[in-house]
Amino acid sequence: MAKQDYYDVLSVAKNASDNDIKKAYRKLAMKYHPDRNPGNKDSEGRFKEVKEAYEILSDAQKRAAYDQYGHAGVDPNIGPSPASAQSFGGFSDAFGDIFGDIFGQSGGSGRRAGPQAYHGADLRYSMEISLEQAANGYATQIRVPNWTSCQVCHGSGSKPGTKPETCPTCHGQGQVRMSQGFFSIQQTCSKCHGIGTYIPEPCTHCHGAGKVKETKTLEVKIPAGIDDGMRIRSAGNGEPGINSGPNGDLYVEIHIKPHTVFERDGDDLHCQMPISFTTAVLGGEIKVPTLAGKAFFTVPEGTQSSKTFCLRGKGIKGLRSSLPGDLYVHVQVETPVKLTDTQRDLLRQFEKSLLEGGARHSPQSKGWFDRVKSFFE
Repeated sequence: MAKQDYYDVLSVAKNASDNDIKKAYRKLAMKYHPDRNPGNKDSEGRFKEVKEAYEILSDAQKRAAYDQYGHAGVDPNIGPSPASAQSFGGFSDAFGDIFGDIFGQSGGSGRRAGPQAYHGADLRYSMEISLEQAANGYATQIRVPNWTSCQVCHGSGSKPGTKPETCPTCHGQGQVRMSQGFFSIQQTCSKCHGIGTYIPEPCTHCHGAGKVKETKTLEVKIPAGIDDGMRIRSAGNGEPGINSGPNGDLYVEIHIKPHTVFERDGDDLHCQMPISFTTAVLGGEIKVPTLAGKAFFTVPEGTQSSKTFCLRGKGIKGLRSSLPGDLYVHVQVETPVKLTDTQRDLLRQFEKSLLEGGARHSPQSKGWFDRVKSFFE
């Protein structure tokens, strides 16, 4: 998954001390550092994940937001998240309230004060499929993270016997207003991060989040014709929103495995086809593989190596295509090996007869020698 749990990235428990987190980071950073793994893209990706996880978990404020809200609490790309909003409350809020006071509105953007709802983080799942599955469509199941209500605190986030309390800073509004002369600036409350309440004694099982991470099984249908790198969106199956905000989405990213026979180029397919020396000389019908089975076509007499033949409609019908692509067969004339003495004698006799016949048997050789004749004189 693109958004792996930060504790799992560092291989530490959720109640790990700052020192344990630092030790785990140093060990993994040394293992995956690019200087130790030059050119290794996998190690480079792992190093970035480890660095990102440490930056969040080594900061007490960011770690608290992550423990309570998951990735949505620390992701700057998902609106004004609770972890970032506390520093300024969002430029749009401040800008709106300035003009709101000038024109006599209660809030410049017309929003009422109170706890803010935040969109849940999107998740990404990488799926590897075969070329046949991409061409014909494929249905499967995947397991993805899922959040359920904590059974210990029943979703309150508070230690049993306690309950969340109204934030004394914003008095439950989730925002505080600061007056600076003529201007009035509204900011997200730094104590409750816009929630309106705070938890004095967090539940030890869910660390105050009110929910715990599990996994769920989803049915995924891969449409026929999908290409490498395309994504399938599963709405609402990302991380949950905050304060009744909408869930994020799940994006299934498709990667097609290399095929032993075919290479894909858009809707077209290419394959290398060895043919015998005799077939190349005399011509004849050959059998070639396709994704739908086998096909036949006739090789003309005198076919040269690397000659390409096109089989119309034997490629892949893409997602946005009305007709399937083509199959390009690149023939390779195979040179006989491990000949017997009799076979060698026959080939020498055959070569002699070709030379006696003149250039008409080898037009390409004659043309080539004519072009390079000056180099041999």
